[in-house]
Amino acid sequence: MPKAEGSGQDREDGEAQPLLRKQLDVEAPLKADAKAGANSSLFKNASRATIAIVYYALCSSTMLVINKVAIHNLPLPTTVLTAQLITATFFVAFGNHAGLLSAEAVELDKLKKFAWVVIGFLGTIFANIKVLQHANVETFITFRSSTPLVLSLCDYFFLGRALPSLRSWLSLVVLLAGAVGYVMVDGDFHVEAYYWLLLWYAFFTFDAVYAKHMCDTVHMTNWARVYYTNGIALLPLLVAIPLCGEYQALMSVTWSGAVIAPLLLSCAVGVCMSHASYLLREAVSATLFTIVGILCKVITVVINLMIWDNHANPSGIFFLLVCVGAGTVYEQAPKRA
Repeated sequence: MPKAEGSGQDREDGEAQPLLRKQLDVEAPLKADAKAGANSSLFKNASRATIAIVYYALCSSTMLVINKVAIHNLPLPTTVLTAQLITATFFVAFGNHAGLLSAEAVELDKLKKFAWVVIGFLGTIFANIKVLQHANVETFITFRSSTPLVLSLCDYFFLGRALPSLRSWLSLVVLLAGAVGYVMVDGDFHVEAYYWLLLWYAFFTFDAVYAKHMCDTVHMTNWARVYYTNGIALLPLLVAIPLCGEYQALMSVTWSGAVIAPLLLSCAVGVCMSHASYLLREAVSATLFTIVGILCKVITVVINLMIWDNHANPSGIFFLLVCVGAGTVYEQAPKRA
């Protein structure tokens, strides 16, 4: 009997083995396909992030200098900003109507949520323009280099990321030291400019965190985000132009090529900048978004040095490079489990 039982067990095992092999033959390709799909998804995400970074870098590295030249030749910052917003709004509306791009119709619920995005966006851009009106480009870049210190804490408290590593904390401290060093040697120091810088700092921090939150929680195309942001922000600016006293000054402007060309260029790059910023915000964290922007400013410094002499002294350039160098060693904190 034991032998019979053993023989029966052997027969069952013998019958089971082909079934197991068939199951493995079926499961192996499925697992391979799943792994290949995961790798393909990671590759697509990495490629998308890389494209967004390059696109944003091209826009960011030139936009600051173009704005500086535009405002230098047409010292009406509210008018310049309004022209940029009008261009972006009509570009998206026309492109969507012509089928060249996709932007969803306006929805009241999304409109309410985007109102706060517009506050941060409008405040950041307006303060940015006022800073460029009263200070050189390097002053603005250096103060921007210290923003990751604040944003890394915002990522922890509001966006679910871990605190930075020791290496990242050291890089942020060097960023701050570079900013302080720059202020000490800034020969173009203006108290009014630094008031605007502090205001810009507050708006920029809010904008970076809340815009990232909106990209993660409100699903819509990036062109729709560009349309919402620029279109809503346009309304208060149309009112602000006469209130700021720019209407009378606008009537007396001599519209030469030196005034029109930088203005038109700033409007065109502004459309791309708005679209690129939302693509990058969607692909990376708020802090990494800011780090990428800081590193892009190396190109801005080179362009600024080449086109005119309205820039910082050699000591200021040194502290600027210290800030940018510190930004390159920052490691993005992972999401908390």
